[in-house]
Amino acid sequence: MTLSLAGTLKTRGKQAAKWLIGYDSRNWLRIRQIEAFTAFLETDGRKSLAVIEISPGWNRYWKTLCSDYRSVDFPEFDICKDRSDRQYPIVIADQVLEHVQRPIAAAGNIHAMTRPGGWAMVATPFLFRVHARPHDYNRWTPTGLKQLMVEGGFAEADVQTYGWGNKACAKAHIGGPVRAYGLWRDLSNDEEYPLMVWAFAKKG
Repeated sequence: MTLSLAGTLKTRGKQAAKWLIGYDSRNWLRIRQIEAFTAFLETDGRKSLAVIEISPGWNRYWKTLCSDYRSVDFPEFDICKDRSDRQYPIVIADQVLEHVQRPIAAAGNIHAMTRPGGWAMVATPFLFRVHARPHDYNRWTPTGLKQLMVEGGFAEADVQTYGWGNKACAKAHIGGPVRAYGLWRDLSNDEEYPLMVWAFAKKG
């Protein structure tokens, strides 16, 4: 048996064992945000619309769900000063706004890239360690993220913001890697401890 085949079998064996015992490998920190984004895209056929993601350069999660997907990578595509020539019905900025130096300018360009009647989907951490890609500048509460989107050009009535987190999840992420949901970790929400914050902003 070759080493590569042995490695593949070992990996699949671990995956099968995790499945059998109910281990969930999804990102505990982001699980509720990802569920919210997925539900939003699956409503009214949005996942079949043209989607552009301003990506931090490592995440292509939404590519697998959206049939007409393209991405531009920050910081090469600097959302603080760059915008696409085309407007899109869906613009996603997932885990990128904390890394931008001029967030109001970034929100303005997200607004400019969103087609009238279209949506911007934005997610960013709040209670999470500094993680530079290449820099880490900002954190927002749900109220703060709503204000940012309004200052970027979206009408206040057209911005919905949410947050999720709890003490157990916050404690688990102090001084360590991003953790899997694992074996039924706590998914209750404590509004005083949001780890992840997100927004759906419609362009009127």
